[in-house]
Amino acid sequence: MLTHLHPSTLLLILYLFNRVWQEGRFPLAWKVTTVIPLLKPEKNASSASSYRPIALTSCLGKTSERLVNKRLMYFLEKQNILDKNQCGFRFCHSTVDHLVRLKTTIRQTFVNKQHCLSVFYDLEKAYDRAWRYGILRDLYEVGVRGRLLAIIKNYLSERTFFFFVKLGMAFSREFMQETGVPQGSVFSVTLFIIKINSIVRSIPPSVQYSLFVDDLQISVSSCNLSICERRLQVAINNLLK
Repeated sequence: MLTHLHPSTLLLILYLFNRVWQEGRFPLAWKVTTVIPLLKPEKNASSASSYRPIALTSCLGKTSERLVNKRLMYFLEKQNILDKNQCGFRFCHSTVDHLVRLKTTIRQTFVNKQHCLSVFYDLEKAYDRAWRYGILRDLYEVGVRGRLLAIIKNYLSERTFFFFVKLGMAFSREFMQETGVPQGSVFSVTLFIIKINSIVRSIPPSVQYSLFVDDLQISVSSCNLSICERRLQVAINNLLK
């Protein structure tokens, strides 16, 4: 939509984006989200958990978020901060890498007549439960400063998360979400990756793991099954902490 605007209008939008960056504040209107619930296939329509929320946000807001997100990702990649086993939404990273690595590990255990145990995690409501203060703390600890940290802090701490749930042509009353990162946001994936980046550091070196944003796989190989179980349990206990 924005690409079809008149050049003079695009200059005004550019001025607006620069003001947002300089002042470190997103307009409140860009933080309003309309949520449309879609029923999952073969699910009970009378249960709220059977619906997948589709979040719609401002086009200008998402474009501005994308610009800031590029700055953040450039810093994270240049400083080699992101976990090497995280392939979620990163350039030159793919889930195929993880699949090949897991397949190779399993084949090697067969050849060496070893045992291989693996656990797969899919975090429930991962974005809704993300710890905002923990994200900001992790960003500060890895060296994010100045306007970049200020605008991310405003995006999280001063965001009211107003939700209007739309059913047909009717809108619900206004809801406010005070925890987690916003659904449908360009920023959400990167901010969540920052948080889980610090969590996986608790995994022992003897345990292999693969990440795709909030999806985690851990595995252990050994000739002794008891050793596999013990190492895997230690990793699970560390993650639960």
